[in-house]
Amino acid sequence: MPKGFFHVPKAVNEPVKSYAPNSPEKAAALAAYREMWNAQIEVPLYIGSEQIKTGNTRNMTAPHDHKHVVGKYHLAEKSHVEKAIANALESRKKWAQLPWEQRAGIFLKAAELIAGPYRAKINAATMIAQSKTIFQAEIDAACELIDFLRFNVEFMTQIYNDQPKSTSDMWNRLEYRPLEGFVYAVTPFNFTAIAANLPASAALMGNVVIWKPSDSQVFSAKVIIDVFKEAGVPDGVINVVFGDAQMISETVYASPDFAGIHFTGSTHVFKDIFKHIGNNIEIYKTYPRIVGETGGKDFIVAHPSANVRQVVTGIVRGAFEFQGQKCSAASRAYVPKSLWPEVKSELEKDMKSMKMGTPEDFSNFITAVIHEGSFDKLAKAIDDAKTSSDAEVIIGGNYDKSVGYFIEPTVILTTNPKYTTMETELFGPVITIYVYEDAKWSETLELVDQTSPYALTGAIFSADRYAINEATKALENCAGNFYINDKPTGAVVGMQPFGGARASGTNDKAGSAQNLLRWVSPRTIKETFVTPTDYRYPFLGE
Repeated sequence: MPKGFFHVPKAVNEPVKSYAPNSPEKAAALAAYREMWNAQIEVPLYIGSEQIKTGNTRNMTAPHDHKHVVGKYHLAEKSHVEKAIANALESRKKWAQLPWEQRAGIFLKAAELIAGPYRAKINAATMIAQSKTIFQAEIDAACELIDFLRFNVEFMTQIYNDQPKSTSDMWNRLEYRPLEGFVYAVTPFNFTAIAANLPASAALMGNVVIWKPSDSQVFSAKVIIDVFKEAGVPDGVINVVFGDAQMISETVYASPDFAGIHFTGSTHVFKDIFKHIGNNIEIYKTYPRIVGETGGKDFIVAHPSANVRQVVTGIVRGAFEFQGQKCSAASRAYVPKSLWPEVKSELEKDMKSMKMGTPEDFSNFITAVIHEGSFDKLAKAIDDAKTSSDAEVIIGGNYDKSVGYFIEPTVILTTNPKYTTMETELFGPVITIYVYEDAKWSETLELVDQTSPYALTGAIFSADRYAINEATKALENCAGNFYINDKPTGAVVGMQPFGGARASGTNDKAGSAQNLLRWVSPRTIKETFVTPTDYRYPFLGE
């Protein structure tokens, strides 16, 4: 694309609404929440132009009131997945040839639909089915998703503008083709924005997609589907199937036209994906692109020079917002002995002031974890700490699943820096703290680097620039997103491209041009204007 040939709107980050008392956005959000609470939504499979109801359904419930059914969704059989693949490949014939600015127009429209008429609805769906507070829903389902859609268009134009050098006698150009085949998008429950971005980013670059949302996120996924349809995504470009993950994935991996996977989820599942693709490598037309963001055991390290209130706020927000169910959530912290008494006292005050309950009550900071399996895992970890010889529960530690899956924000103190909850990802509102000797700052940084197989996010707090520099270098390999004097969560599209390495994924940086480059297969084209007609070069002589 010639530079400046088209000018797309400059991407800007969507402002976060306050939802303060008596604000119009609060009234709109509550109205949408109450309407959707009793909507009894039925979600079919979306394959080509068809909306298929298989009759084999599963209920959707609210984690904070797990007996309340908000709708149901239909489960696919193998034949439906095969049909989705066939529809995607047929749709590719037109979609891959559609000019880039036409694709851009669709997803820019989707961003504006979410910013306007769908904002309250997509936030309410996220509050209900994923038990997010209004603020957590706003920064995810509205703002981050809008940012993904807007910035991806800008990144796409940057990619297309990156062209090789030409001369007067030859014209060289790069054509950024979509992958040959289809892309499989597997998305998590915890971020509505990620659920939309994984299929949308691949589709924006001209690919067709089979999308399998998490079973725990179908309620808000239905709103995403409605937005995409209203924005003009053609039938068959993004096909949506629900059901048995193993069956769906194995059917996808068995297709010679499988060209790539865009994944966010658990580390062990992602490792299994690599194995399946490797075992099937002989059947594929192209080497599949494997892009994944997985788990984290994210850290906060306080230097003796750190501001105590900043450290405490970083711990509370980093560990307990959205019940610690962010892959970036702080789940281990290292506090110097000199600061620990004050840090502990301030933590106790802050955590005592927190309210827990339904997201419909905007005064609640904590709601429920996603499902019973998560609840049981967290409850066991807390109980184990209560009886451990080298750990103790010092704040919180209560739980109750009689109405919703409520885990009280919990702080575990350990004398063993390799205690299980310092190493194992729990994905809940539990943080483990290790108190280190002030003089062992450098040794502690080494410990942080060596403790976890993950390398997603991490944060340090310090007022000492030499200490900041030392930590930045010492911890360069254990966090793909590194924060100085801030919590390790809250990456913003266009500002902090997100992703980690080691067991945390392929670090392809969602929210950047780097990620979009994974969904194209460039073709170099050289056009010679005056073509040679004699094979002989001057060095040959007569």
